Amino acid sequence: MQLTDGDRIRGLLATYCRLIDAGDFAGVGALLAHAVLKTEDGTVIATGAAEVERLYAGLVKRYDDGTPGTQHVVANAIFDEADVDGSVTVTSTYLVFQAIPEVPLQPILTGTYVDRFEPVQLEGGQDGWRFAERRFGIGRSGVVEHHLSITL
Repeated sequence: MQLTDGDRIRGLLATYCRLIDAGDFAGVGALLAHAVLKTEDGTVIATGAAEVERLYAGLVKRYDDGTPGTQHVVANAIFDEADVDGSVTVTSTYLVFQAIPEVPLQPILTGTYVDRFEPVQLEGGQDGWRFAERRFGIGRSGVVEHHLSITL
């Protein structure tokens, strides 16, 4: 099977979901190590693996099993044409579900990610991609106090 650049980038989006749902904030930090995380208006909130890990560890609640009890879904990815430097911007929609002992399964948050990916050489000389920037936009929110340590 031949993977396209779009497949590889969608794989990075899915990897983010799997890591955060596992409560692996060090893994999220490693995945976003070369990215600048920003709010929707462009305010920088974290850069580098250590800052990203600290951001998630301070923001997202984990339960006895070490996870936040969530399932993140990223969909509706729209790819812009590549920039002169080869980077690609992808706008996608996210939906977060949560189920914990105190709360049944329910959607708790929706929004938009605007991610910029840059081409890189992977180990073994393969061409690949990495996150260069992520902007978070919050759409609709439900009961998030079991998931986040802040109020939206």
